[in-house]
Amino acid sequence: MAKLKIAIQGVPGSFHHQVALRNFGENIEILDFTTFEPVARAVANGDADFAVMAIENSIAGAILPNYDLIDRYGLSIRDEYYLPIGHQFMALPGQRIQDITEVRSHPMALLQCKAFFAQHPHIQLKEDTDTASVARDIAEGNWKGVAAIASTIAADIYGMEILAPDIQTVKSNFTRFIILQKEAVTLATPGNKASIKVTIQNQQGGLAKLLTLIAENGIDLSKIQSIPVIEKPWEYAFFLDLVFQDRDIFSQTIEEIRASFGEVKIFGEYQSRK
Repeated sequence: MAKLKIAIQGVPGSFHHQVALRNFGENIEILDFTTFEPVARAVANGDADFAVMAIENSIAGAILPNYDLIDRYGLSIRDEYYLPIGHQFMALPGQRIQDITEVRSHPMALLQCKAFFAQHPHIQLKEDTDTASVARDIAEGNWKGVAAIASTIAADIYGMEILAPDIQTVKSNFTRFIILQKEAVTLATPGNKASIKVTIQNQQGGLAKLLTLIAENGIDLSKIQSIPVIEKPWEYAFFLDLVFQDRDIFSQTIEEIRASFGEVKIFGEYQSRK
C-alpha cells in the first residue's frame, strides 16, 4: 500500500511535522517546503494527498496570507488540529546561556518568547524561515554561540541540548492547524463547523447586517478575518468560521447570505476540535 504524501512547511522536527505525524501516523511520506505557497501548490497539483498548514496562533493571531492560499488554489479543509506549542531554547551540547550571542528562529517563535529574551539582552535575535531547520543548520555547521528555538522533537533529531525549556511568554500557547486536500470532503459523520468566504459590496452597514443574520439564526461566529478584494477597490472578502448544531439551519443561512450579500464560497465542513 502506497504511503500518503503529506506536504508541510518546515523540515522534520517542525511543528507542522508533529501535526502530520499525530494526524496521519508514522507511515507517511513527508514533502517539506520552505514556504507555504508550494505546500498549497503540491496539493492542488496532486503531488501531495494532503497538506498541514498553520492558520492562527493563540498569541500572535491569524496568518492572513494562508487564507489567500487556500482560496487561490481552491483547496478544501478536511479537519483542524490544535497543537500546544512549547518553545525550547537549544544549542550544541556543552554550552551555557551565557555563551550564546545569537538566536535564530521563525519570526512568530521569536515574538512568542519576547519576555525570555528581555532577560538576556546579550543575545541577538535573527529571523529565519523555520524553527527546526535552524536546529538542523546549527548541528550540521557545528555553530558555537548560536541557539535555536524549536521543539523537543527537533532537539532529539538534531542532537541539540535544551538550555532553557518552555520559554514561551504565555504557557497556554496553541497553534491551530488545518488539514487540506484538493477535493471537497464528505464526512461519514456530518461536521459542526464550516469555513467560508463572503464578499460584501461597499454598502453601509453591510458587515453588521451579515453578523446579525448569522447570530439570529443561532450560529456561532468563532472567527472572522477581512482581506481587501484587490481588483475591486473598497470591497472586502471576509473569511468566517461558523459553528452550528443543526446542519439544515446552516444550509439555510448560507442561502440567505447568498441572497442578501452575493458570493459565498465554502472551504470545508468539518468537526470542531476545540
